[in-house]
Amino acid sequence: MNNPLSEKIVIQQGDLTDMDIDAIVNAANNDLQLGGGVAGAIRRKGGEKIQRECDAIGSIPVGYAAITGGGKLKARYVIHAASMQLGGRTTAANLRTSVAHTLRIAAERGLKTIAFPAVGTGIAGFSMEECASILLEEAIRHLNTQPAVEKVYFVLFDDRACDVFTRAWKKLETGSSANASGG
Repeated sequence: MNNPLSEKIVIQQGDLTDMDIDAIVNAANNDLQLGGGVAGAIRRKGGEKIQRECDAIGSIPVGYAAITGGGKLKARYVIHAASMQLGGRTTAANLRTSVAHTLRIAAERGLKTIAFPAVGTGIAGFSMEECASILLEEAIRHLNTQPAVEKVYFVLFDDRACDVFTRAWKKLETGSSANASGG
């Protein structure tokens, strides 16, 4: 059985900051300080304008998200998914709510394409396997209920992350096909 979501979810290895789409997602802290990891790469490639926009927004609650322009990036926007406090760790609950909020912001803005990194798995120390399951589950939930976003990319930095996300996606695809056919 062909899963219609397989055309809407793309898992690939690459550099998130090179994506030419509506929005990329920053693995953010709630103070929206673009320090290391994905945030640092976004700041380096996108320019200081993104950090200035973050500073103007200020702190947001952990589990929420905020949107800024894309600066010098090819992506038009950056959505900052705050799954941790500055210097803190990511939890499953905070990751799930920040990703759901990120997808709601994308839909509200009428964005068609969005790309996520493996949020929280770098300096925040979150499990890659659990991250893949949570991000993919939230993407599926959103795509099944909100038609605005047409394609969700998971752009992963290395082979290992790409393999973990691909395995998680195949497992979820099998489960959703079984559920769709009543099995």
